[in-house]
Amino acid sequence: MKQILTTILVSLVVSGTAIGLYHVSLGRQQAEALPLPTEGIPEADDFAVQVTHRSMPGLAASEAPVDFLGAASKAMPAVVHIKSYQSYSRNSYDPFYEFFGMAPRKNNSSQHTSSGSGVIISSDGYIVTNNHVIKDADELTVIMADNRSYQATVIGTDPSTDLGLIKIQEQDLPTLELADSDQAQVGEWVLAVGNPFSLASTATAGIVSAIGRDLEIIKDQMAIESFIQTDAAVNPGNSGGALVNLEGRLLGVNTAIASPTGTYAGYAFAVPANIVKKVVTDLKQYGSVQRAFLGIRSARPLTGSMARKMGIPLTEGVLIEGVAEFGGAYKAGVKAGDIVVSIDGIKIRNDAKLLELVGRNRPGDIIDVKVYREKVYKTFKVTLTNEDGTTEILAPARNETLNFLGVEIRALTQTEMNRLGVERGILVSKLYAGKLRQETEIKENFIILKLNGQSVSDVDSLTKELEGYQGTLQLTGFYPRYNRLFTYSLELEGPGAKEEGSPE
Repeated sequence: MKQILTTILVSLVVSGTAIGLYHVSLGRQQAEALPLPTEGIPEADDFAVQVTHRSMPGLAASEAPVDFLGAASKAMPAVVHIKSYQSYSRNSYDPFYEFFGMAPRKNNSSQHTSSGSGVIISSDGYIVTNNHVIKDADELTVIMADNRSYQATVIGTDPSTDLGLIKIQEQDLPTLELADSDQAQVGEWVLAVGNPFSLASTATAGIVSAIGRDLEIIKDQMAIESFIQTDAAVNPGNSGGALVNLEGRLLGVNTAIASPTGTYAGYAFAVPANIVKKVVTDLKQYGSVQRAFLGIRSARPLTGSMARKMGIPLTEGVLIEGVAEFGGAYKAGVKAGDIVVSIDGIKIRNDAKLLELVGRNRPGDIIDVKVYREKVYKTFKVTLTNEDGTTEILAPARNETLNFLGVEIRALTQTEMNRLGVERGILVSKLYAGKLRQETEIKENFIILKLNGQSVSDVDSLTKELEGYQGTLQLTGFYPRYNRLFTYSLELEGPGAKEEGSPE
C-alpha cells in the first residue's frame, strides 16, 4: 500500500474554479495536475444520458451482454448536482487593528464556486455527499436530475470518513437503497453516477477491481479508509456521487481517483455503503459521528515475511503490538502479540478493514474479536468505548434553527474556562453553510456570552431560546486571541423561509 502512494497521484474528485489535489512523487519527477478546461465545454443541458440495449441473436439469456438499464433507471433520479458557493476576501492588514485587538478588515470580496454530487438516501430530503464537497461553503445549491433547484442545510460532517449529510425541504423524493458492501466482490459490474466536469447526470460502467484499499489520503487523525476500488470512469465533479451495483443499490460513495494528471486514469475509490449507513445514521440522530474504539494502541497488518519469522501458519490478519490499559480490548483479555483474524465473523485482511469494522459501531456496542494466539484461536467479547474511554454518547446541541444558522455549539470545559478567565461561555465549534456564514463575519472558536443582550449560562438554555426564533438576532462574545467583545447581528425569518423547488 505504501508503495502505491509513491507511484500515483491521488485526487479528491470535486470540480470547480480551483481543485485540491494530492501530489506525490513520481520517481524523480513531480506530478502536476492539468488545469481543467474552463472554456469550450457545452452546457450540461446540451447533454442527454442515453443507455442503449442491443440484443445479440443466438445468445441465451445467461450469455447476453450485461444490462445496465435497471441500475441506471434507479440511480439517475436519486443522484443530485451540488454547487458550493464560497466567499473569499483579501484581508487588508492594519497595525492599529492588530494593536487594539480588532479583527482585520476585509475588502475585494469575490465568490468561488465548486461542483460535486450527492445521493438522496431518504424521501424527505436527506442527501449524503463528501465532506470535501461541502466543506467551507457559505451556501449550497442542490439541483435534481429534473432541474428542480433547492437550498440545502448541513446536518453534519465526518472528516474521518470524508462524508457529509445535507438536507433539502422536500418530500416524496426518489432514493437509492443501500447495498451490503461486505458482499462486494472483485469482478462484479458497477455503475458510477454523478456530475463530472458539471456534465449533469452522467453514468459510467466498470467493475470492482479491489476492496479494502487504504490510500492514506484523508487527513484526519482518526481516518477510516477501506475504499472500494473500481475502474468505472470517475472525474472531478463525481465526488459524493453513487457507485451502484447491477441491482441499483448504493454500493459506495465515490470519493477519490488515482491519476498522474488529476483526471481519470483507470482507478477510482468509493467509501463503502456500510460505512455510509453508520455515518448517516449518527449524523441524523446525534449531529456527530459516534466513534467507537477497540482500545488498541498500535497494530500493523500481518505479512508473509512476518509470519515466517513468527513461525505461524497465517499470512493475513492484524498483529496487535500494544493494548491500552483499561480499554475495551484489555478488559476483555486481548493481549499484545495476538493476531486479529475476524470481527463479528467478518475476515480481517489488513488494518484498514479492522478500522472499518470497529468504526461501524458505537460506544457501548459489544463485538466478537477472534484472535490467533499460541497456535489456537480465541474469541473475546469486547465492549467498545468512546475517545474518553467511556460508553457515553457524545453529541453536540442541535435543533432546526441551529441547522438553519449552520452552526454547531458546545459548552466550554472547565479547563477552557480557567485558561480564558471566564465563568461561562458557549463555543462555536463548527460552522457550515448557513445564515451565519452568509450574513456575518463570525468565525469558528467564537465564544458566545450573550444572546440579544442577555447572558446565556448553558447550551440547553441557548438552544431552547433559539428554537423557532424569528426577528433580529444578536450574538455577543469574544475570540481567545482578541481582548474585546464582538457582536454579530442578523435578521432571522426562520428555517424554510426561502422558496424551495424553484427552477435554477
